[in-house]
Amino acid sequence: MSKLLKKLKHALKQKKKISKSESVGVEERVVDISEEVLDDGYLDVQEDKTVVIFAVGGTIATRTNEEGYLVPAMSGEELCKEVPEILDFCNVEVVNFSCVQSTAVTPEMMLELSKQIQKTLQRPEVSGVVVTHGTDTLEETAYFLSISLSDEFQNQNSKPIVLTGSMRGGDAVGFDGLSNLLSSVKVACHDVEDNTPQVVVCFNDEIHAASRVQKTHTSKTSAFTSPGWGPVGYVDEDSVYFRAGALNQDTGFNFPTPDKLTANVEIVKAVTGDKGQYIDYLISQDIQGIVIEGFGRGNLPPEMMPAVERALNAGKEVVIATRVASGRVLDSDGSPGSVKDVIQAGAILGGESTSAKIRLLLMYLLSQPKALELRKEDPELFRAYLQECFDPVLSERLFSVK
Repeated sequence: MSKLLKKLKHALKQKKKISKSESVGVEERVVDISEEVLDDGYLDVQEDKTVVIFAVGGTIATRTNEEGYLVPAMSGEELCKEVPEILDFCNVEVVNFSCVQSTAVTPEMMLELSKQIQKTLQRPEVSGVVVTHGTDTLEETAYFLSISLSDEFQNQNSKPIVLTGSMRGGDAVGFDGLSNLLSSVKVACHDVEDNTPQVVVCFNDEIHAASRVQKTHTSKTSAFTSPGWGPVGYVDEDSVYFRAGALNQDTGFNFPTPDKLTANVEIVKAVTGDKGQYIDYLISQDIQGIVIEGFGRGNLPPEMMPAVERALNAGKEVVIATRVASGRVLDSDGSPGSVKDVIQAGAILGGESTSAKIRLLLMYLLSQPKALELRKEDPELFRAYLQECFDPVLSERLFSVK
């Protein structure tokens, strides 16, 4: 059936719907045929598709109170009513997952969100999911969702998961939440191909891979970028365009989604003159891993190295990140405290991921029973596996696993 015939078929129905989760509070809107049939015959409405919007909270759901502060004020349904154009693209359902600022979102909440999204995407009529989320930790939730999708799930349910939000409150001049939501719905209607990421962030009409995106400004509407990489695509008036493919870091791992996160991982930010006192404190705590954010290529102050060695000897997994916005951790320096030294001590290099994303991945891996079995039976093979997850090239060079 041609696009134009599908357009005319839909126009004859003349109705679209937006519904709350579980078909509660259904609201109908009559569609004017003049709005539906475009001069070029482009199929603007995809009547067989449903997008489910998970409202988590954040600035996109806020308004300014009497004291001048942003506070939660809109449910997912109320937000969608502000963008009636959404109904020109698909049917919509809303799940009010929470209504909190993203600083209150925990890894446990991310795991529960992942479970609900996976269950939703198994429904044949659902084409994709949009998550409205606060911007402060949006990149972490996006990354966690991407790593929590097993290979088996992705092979059977290759549908878009799109995270978005806003940098300005709902009653601010230039509120960007509505355009971001509309663009994200367009992406959620787009068929995911093998060479495109399944979990993406959509802001300012740009599409970014979950593994690469970072919030790089505190207030600009163009705050979300992918340093060193750039967007994987963009949204235009008539379509969604992907210009770059998926990376290894955009895919899930061959583990089932865990029932709960059992591992504790902390982040230590190296500073000049650091002697590792915080690392020594963490050694005595009930944690399984430490992510150390080093300088440049990942190098540390020389005085920090004894504490790193003590942590590794105490059975803590140590992964080295960098505080630089882009570029990978690498053993290119031979000075005291360099990445060469931490490799020899037994640490893993975190590749190009931020320390926050490395923490989530390490938590996820150390919460997997099968991974813990491998760690106990063959520690060297387990460390090679960890390095494979963060930087496959280094795993091949640093480990000679048969």
